Amino acid sequence: MSRVFSRRFPHNGYSIDVGLMRGKQRIFSRTCKLLSLVERVYAALRFRFGRDPMYAKSFKFRFLADLVACVSVTGLLISVAMAQPARQHPKIVGYYPAWSTHARNFQVADIPAQNLTHIIYAFAKISPAGEIALGEPWADIQKRFPGDRSGQPYFGSFGQLQKLKLKHPHLQTLLAVGGWSQSGMFSDVALTDLARQRFARSCVELVARYGFDGLDIDWEYPVSGGVAGNKRRPSDKIHFTLLMAELRKQFDLRGKQERRRYLLTAATSAAVFHYGNLELKKVSDYLDWFNLMTYDFVGPWSSQTGFNSGLAASGQPGEDPQLNVAAAVNGYIKAGVPPEKIVVGVPFYGRGWTGVAPTNQGLFVKFRGVARGTREAGVYEYRDLVKNHVRPSLRHWHPQAKVPWLYDPAKQTMIAYEDLESVAWKVKYVQSQKLGGLMAWDLSKDATGAQSLLQAIRKGLPRPGK
Repeated sequence: MSRVFSRRFPHNGYSIDVGLMRGKQRIFSRTCKLLSLVERVYAALRFRFGRDPMYAKSFKFRFLADLVACVSVTGLLISVAMAQPARQHPKIVGYYPAWSTHARNFQVADIPAQNLTHIIYAFAKISPAGEIALGEPWADIQKRFPGDRSGQPYFGSFGQLQKLKLKHPHLQTLLAVGGWSQSGMFSDVALTDLARQRFARSCVELVARYGFDGLDIDWEYPVSGGVAGNKRRPSDKIHFTLLMAELRKQFDLRGKQERRRYLLTAATSAAVFHYGNLELKKVSDYLDWFNLMTYDFVGPWSSQTGFNSGLAASGQPGEDPQLNVAAAVNGYIKAGVPPEKIVVGVPFYGRGWTGVAPTNQGLFVKFRGVARGTREAGVYEYRDLVKNHVRPSLRHWHPQAKVPWLYDPAKQTMIAYEDLESVAWKVKYVQSQKLGGLMAWDLSKDATGAQSLLQAIRKGLPRPGK
């Protein structure tokens, strides 16, 4: 027998019943996405106008909302009549750290959102009570920007993200919790049923309150690793899975009430000694995708120089053949993660060392110290590299690892980084392996114009309709 699928979408008093036969599930999926898009536009409009003092005396906003509803009805009819089978489009995800607004003078309004499908705002933290909390309240919801209105429910970068989504209705936003310096409480909030429920409930409320489309869990790391002093237990491996299950459950309950679906992702390590502490196959059932942190394969902690984010093993002596993009992706797939749920990370920064001998142009050579960096010792922002450091005479390319490096023999400095050529190879890799897309850490470090790494990714992975 044929099976009928139905769903109801409320829009400012309107409702649409959709019934489609089994063979039309793909058309139905496209229709749902269209209506979800309209709902996000509607939410952004409400954010902008909903608390205006003139709202109660004017019919303009209500008329506009009703018009949006009518457009959604029309869109539904066109989609059902003309839609082609839906395709899985790659994601282009960019992290925006909270401190960008004051430490980098890089504002949400500066983000080239046309080149992204998702923005992840980093980071929220975990309170002593075991609930999610704002990481930087002033930057998040208090800072005033030009064009802010007194009737807005909140300001700061959260408010700016809502306005950005109004300009770019295709865009979705997620709130990341944790990170390198804020992961100390994860083991506790994942420990018991009660703790997981409390934490998940608080996450759902905060995400919904501030207009995000989902949550990104950045626990660095379960079981072992991370900042000294972090809580960690052998049971974190199981509890991580249970925490994802509880978050998925509670977000789905909220989504059912609001006739929408919230996203749930996790930023996870590309090193086998970390991701081996996760039940990857089970976790993948609850996540929309993994933001795979395929960078920091080397650093000040290493015994020699190397590639920050090599695409594949170089085959040279002294390199760990498991610390590269392809090895990490293969490890996840072998563990049972669907390829389309793997989003590969691209670092918009390089790693540098000093006291590096000229052997092999400074590659896989011992070093005496860490290079000065842009703002942090040993870390060079990509836009700084392009402007002040990259010279044809200093640049070298590895044909197996598909990444460049700089070596200055006069200063005995070596810098491993990404450029347009290496990003093009990562785009090709994602396409050939049918992966979920690419992710950037972080947007504030990118160059502009023709040298932009994000623009290069966008050209290689065009988003739907472009």
